[in-house]
Amino acid sequence: MNTENLKAQNKTFENDVKTIDALMKASYEVVSGEKGAKRQWERDRYLHHQRAVYSYFDREKQKQAILTLQEFHQATDEMVFNTAFYENEINREVRVFGNIAHVWSTYETRLEKNGKVERRGINSIQLIFENNRWYIISWIFSGESDKNLIPKTFDRN
Repeated sequence: MNTENLKAQNKTFENDVKTIDALMKASYEVVSGEKGAKRQWERDRYLHHQRAVYSYFDREKQKQAILTLQEFHQATDEMVFNTAFYENEINREVRVFGNIAHVWSTYETRLEKNGKVERRGINSIQLIFENNRWYIISWIFSGESDKNLIPKTFDRN
């Protein structure tokens, strides 16, 4: 992508990073879409710090998996392209101190736009405020299970 196109694209995404509310809204929008629709990975890269990481508990390997944003996109690209996937936030708790913020974001996932809820979980997201904007620096997420229910304090339903 040439410099002019990159500048124009970044201008388009600037409103996504001005506030924590805008950043969280955009972060759920980039992964959601119909089967066969490419996800908004360029926009997602803009939301994240260049050193951002994703982390989750891999149930098959029984250990924590840690991925760069690029590795996360590669690992999920086929799944989100071959499946309708809609994730939305149902509750949020935010703590801010100086230029750092911690966001607890409870989510639910649907495999049809207005379909039934298939999964729920909690994202723990760390943000930094740098260069007059917010960046996602890390995500840790865990899905709900029979043994790991979302606490009432994180579930406004």
